[in-house]
Amino acid sequence: MAHHGNTPAAWTGVMIILLGFTVGGIGMIIGSELMFWIGVALAPIGVIVGKIMQKMGLGAEPVHE
Repeated sequence: MAHHGNTPAAWTGVMIILLGFTVGGIGMIIGSELMFWIGVALAPIGVIVGKIMQKMGLGAEPVHE
């Protein structure tokens, strides 16, 4: 059955990455270098959190055909 990424791990990872891009973009607009780099740091954190949650069983199971 196709899940199309509708898992807690996928949603959490994407939301953290989206937050990172938003924070980084706002940092660029207002000229805050610290805020920009915080946003940049959030993107890989989102990937890591998503992978950890997937390993904890909150992601989709691999499809074996």
